[in-house]
Amino acid sequence: MTSLADIWPIFSLRLSTPRLELRPLRDEDIARYVDAALSGIHAPEVMPFSYPWTDASPEDLARNTAEHIWRTRLASRPGDWTIAFGIWYEGELVGCQDMAAKSFAVLRTVTTGSWLKQAVQGQGLGREMRTAVALYAFDHLGALAADSDAASWNAASLGVSSHTGYVPNGTYLSEARPGETVQMQRLLLTPQTFRRPDWTLEVEGHDAVARFLELPSTQPTTPATTPAAEEGRAARPPLPPAAP
Repeated sequence: MTSLADIWPIFSLRLSTPRLELRPLRDEDIARYVDAALSGIHAPEVMPFSYPWTDASPEDLARNTAEHIWRTRLASRPGDWTIAFGIWYEGELVGCQDMAAKSFAVLRTVTTGSWLKQAVQGQGLGREMRTAVALYAFDHLGALAADSDAASWNAASLGVSSHTGYVPNGTYLSEARPGETVQMQRLLLTPQTFRRPDWTLEVEGHDAVARFLELPSTQPTTPATTPAAEEGRAARPPLPPAAP
């Protein structure tokens, strides 16, 4: 019998770390994803994201989230794609880790974004999930760089990035909330700056994803020798419905 993963091979991907499981969000995960977001990601008086998606009412946040997941999934094709990984910790969906690319065959760069619900922050899970997608990007996809960003005031986010090996890569201004300007710090990670963990990433389903995205389907590359708050760049936020 044909499975959903046969139709959409990205669903076959699974990344496992010592404490986490990362797998692409399916429709049946959306309600739990929304519940995790509504449980609280950040203090209400601050906005760590470059787009204030968490300011939406619960009803709008739920609808916008579903639309965003469906829209990015539909737009994914060879070269230009987004994989929205749900983060499972002790059997519970606790956050999201996005990895996206544009003209990947030419640029060999991925953009990452993530969030964790407040109840599980402060345990090093943000660094673990960021490390997982970096390992997958560099060793399985053949990426040459990963970029991210965070609000300049967000010491927790910048700390995760620094410990993972990201280096500052310029700044820009963003209107985080209407009339509220925030300076965003761009960050860059390369195989040379990446601080590899002492654990091994387990990957399932890569070959099917590689064929679907027209990537080389190869064994993981040999890691280069490198020096051995929580979330980093905010996962690309749900967008409001397109204008008619």
